[in-house]
Amino acid sequence: MPSELEARFGQIDIYLFDQILRGRIDASMRVLDAGCGWGRNLVYFLQSGYDVCAADADAASISWVRQLAATHAPRLPAANFRVEPIEQMSFEDACADVVISSAVLHFAKDDRQFSALLRGTWRVLKPGGLMFCRLASVIGMEHRMRPIHSDGGRRFLLPDGTERYLVDESMLLELTRELGGELLDPLKTTIVQDQRCMTTWVVRKDSTPPS
Repeated sequence: MPSELEARFGQIDIYLFDQILRGRIDASMRVLDAGCGWGRNLVYFLQSGYDVCAADADAASISWVRQLAATHAPRLPAANFRVEPIEQMSFEDACADVVISSAVLHFAKDDRQFSALLRGTWRVLKPGGLMFCRLASVIGMEHRMRPIHSDGGRRFLLPDGTERYLVDESMLLELTRELGGELLDPLKTTIVQDQRCMTTWVVRKDSTPPS
């Protein structure tokens, strides 16, 4: 049986939970999980009256999330939860106050797909809205990551044996500027001992888009 805390919060990312505790995400906001998987970050929002939307290319994942919503937030229409790739989400532009991208972008195959995933995620965020992103990086383990190709690409073999598209600090700072946003927190990276690095990237979308 799940504990009382797990029943309320599910397996929410601790760094996303931190944003809630700091008052940056409240029940008046629309939350969209871009690449929701099995909905580990959505249980609290569904139970707490948020307007929740989600997309994932995996049909089984969305089927499960719809069941979660039917249990915890039956007022939400099934159409809020859509089987579609992040790059081609059918949600309208600037429809969400908060967009979650948790362990999604590092599955990009190359620069082109990474850009498409990121810009698809950013497109649905309202001006003034918050993007919460967790993704694998090289930060703190730069010399332990082995490039897959010799052409300077960002696909790496990690010490844990997986392959990921990895960002670094300068890339995230430049992307923040290019997108027209500002860091709400300094970049924070968790180093999992001799396995991988996971960076938290929290960005506020500027009210006035870049020219």
